[in-house]
Amino acid sequence: MSSQTSRWVPSWVPRWLTLSNLFTAAVLLWAAPRCWPHVEALIGARLKEARVPVYTVTTRDGRTITPDSLRGRVVFVNVWATWCPPCRAEMPALQQLADTYAAEGLVMLGLSVDRGPANTVDAFLAERHITYPVAIVGADVIGAFGGVRGYPTSFLVDKAGVVRHAVMGPVGPLTLRPALRRLLAESVPATR
Repeated sequence: MSSQTSRWVPSWVPRWLTLSNLFTAAVLLWAAPRCWPHVEALIGARLKEARVPVYTVTTRDGRTITPDSLRGRVVFVNVWATWCPPCRAEMPALQQLADTYAAEGLVMLGLSVDRGPANTVDAFLAERHITYPVAIVGADVIGAFGGVRGYPTSFLVDKAGVVRHAVMGPVGPLTLRPALRRLLAESVPATR
C-alpha cells in the first residue's frame, strides 16, 4: 500500500482485503449456487433426490400431455413467463434444440406461468416462431417438479420420467447439449 492509502486503512486490516477483492468474493458467492447446476449437467451428476413429477397439462394447441404420454422420450421442461427478459432471450435457442434433437426423442415442453389472457402467450409464441408444445400452468404443476425459485427454470427429465437435472436461469448450450446427448443415448428402463 502506498503511504497515502495506509493512513486511511487501519493497520489490523490485511493487505489483500481490498474493495476489488471483496467485490470479486461477493460475485463468486452469488454466482456459485447458480452455476453449479450447469456444471452438474455438464458432467452428468444426478440430482440428490429422484423426483418423478405427476402432472397433466393442456398445450396451447389443445393436446393433453402427461408423463405417461412422454415415457420413452427425454423431456426438457422450461418454466417461463412472457414478462421475463432471460426467458425471452433463451427461447430461440430452445426452439433450435427442439428442432435439432426431435428425431432422437427429445420433447421440449414450455410451461408458462403467465396469469394474463391466454392470447398474450399465443401472440408471444407466434411472434418468436415457437413451435414446441407450451401450456399455461399453475402452482400445482410447478410444484410437481419441485417448485421454482426464479425464472426461467428448466428441468431435464429422462426416458423413465425422472428429473435428472434442474437449472435456474437461462440454459447454456455448452452444458445442455452433453446432458441431452447422454440422456438420449440411455435405454428406457423396463419398469418404473
